[in-house]
Amino acid sequence: REKDDKYKTWMPKFRVAKEDKDQRKTSDDVDRKIFKVKKSDAEKSKKMEKEEKFFRNTFMYDKEIKVINTATAECSVPSKRRVDLPLTAGEQLDVIDVTEGSAVICRNSEGRYGYVLVEHLNFR
Repeated sequence: REKDDKYKTWMPKFRVAKEDKDQRKTSDDVDRKIFKVKKSDAEKSKKMEKEEKFFRNTFMYDKEIKVINTATAECSVPSKRRVDLPLTAGEQLDVIDVTEGSAVICRNSEGRYGYVLVEHLNFR
């Protein structure tokens, strides 16, 4: 018996608190979210695609949608028509296109497009 102990290699044993042992997970327990897409993101992108399609049909807009500038709404304005974009004070808007007159085409954070009067916007 003593001969066997003589040839054993000595390995230090690290002590781990019981709480830490419980918190550790095996590779099977780890939830991998590498390629998972949140349900809300998928729904949001689907809604934004729908809004873009409606915008292109309504405004007969066939150009590429590019953000020219960003602006902040100075005051809250309800929309009177479907083509007008309702505003809330302090809302961030992306300016997509400039039209003739005092209106610009904007997109809000929800992905909705519409006309906004320049008087209601504050450009940085």
